[in-house]
Amino acid sequence: MAGGGSFVSFPALLFMRVPAVVANTTNTVALWPGLAASTVAYLKRLNAPLRVLLPLVVTSLAGGWAGALLLLRTPQHTFLHLVPWLLLGGTLLFAFGNKMRAVAGRAAIIDDLREISWQSILVTSFVELLVSVYGGYFGAGIGFMTLGMLATLGMRDILAMGAIRTLLAAAINAAAVLTFIWAGAVLWPQCTVMIVGSLAGGWFGAHYAQKADPRKMRYIVIGVGLVMSAYFFIATR
Repeated sequence: MAGGGSFVSFPALLFMRVPAVVANTTNTVALWPGLAASTVAYLKRLNAPLRVLLPLVVTSLAGGWAGALLLLRTPQHTFLHLVPWLLLGGTLLFAFGNKMRAVAGRAAIIDDLREISWQSILVTSFVELLVSVYGGYFGAGIGFMTLGMLATLGMRDILAMGAIRTLLAAAINAAAVLTFIWAGAVLWPQCTVMIVGSLAGGWFGAHYAQKADPRKMRYIVIGVGLVMSAYFFIATR
């Protein structure tokens, strides 16, 4: 309903005394099926030309893989001390992402993505690479980063932007998911339960999001993110 599921599911694993890195890898794998389902639902809105999509997808896969490898090589105690900062950063992106996108949206409007120059595509692909590395490493807030990047390109069709954002997020997490599974870094009993919850929650969320007050839901997610950040700042001291 609000797009902040990781602010609940990731801390839940930590509260179950799952090591921080494994909690993050398991959470990423568990939430990916719901993201993939969203990508399929958005396909009819995905009308960007291949010359724009292909570099972005390639950099998303490469960055997601690099971020996942970086996570696997991060010591558990080091990542645990990074958790409150990552949660806080993701919460702030969630809270102010729309404002960032609105500011970026003041750029020149482009109605047809075929008009974008190769220079703009290269710069955007580099930014997407950086976003993807972060996404493979942790991931909270990458949707707002991507929307801001697309708004900077001049896009204004929010549904078309949402389709590209979802596709790129799915690509980032697909690379990370395959890396985590290959490395044997997933707790499958917990992950299986979470996958069921993710799919069910995604369906009910899409159904009831049309009735709920989105502003209230955002406030709830932001509140949860801030509380979790504060808790882990204290707990990891």
